[in-house]
Amino acid sequence: MIENQKIRPAQVIGPLGEPLTLDSLPPPNTTRWVVRRKAEVVAAVNGGLLSIDEVCERYQLTLEEFASWQRAVDRSGMQGLRVTRIQHYRDLYERQQKY
Repeated sequence: MIENQKIRPAQVIGPLGEPLTLDSLPPPNTTRWVVRRKAEVVAAVNGGLLSIDEVCERYQLTLEEFASWQRAVDRSGMQGLRVTRIQHYRDLYERQQKY
């Protein structure tokens, strides 16, 4: 493996355009996952700040739960992370896939 692959960025751009660092991510003991916090964690993984395994261990998430956050962001942006609107965005995505 090339040594450069182990280098991580010191910060990445968050979902609201602000810089994210390891210190500015939600604390490991977070239990209330609002849309912004979920989006920050997804942005950290997408930007290479943390690996998926590190996120799952740090926040006690299952791989499936984190993957669902990533899918929601990819499909519908931050709005897709709203728990109250999950079914709406799922239906919308499925309708779009049919056409």
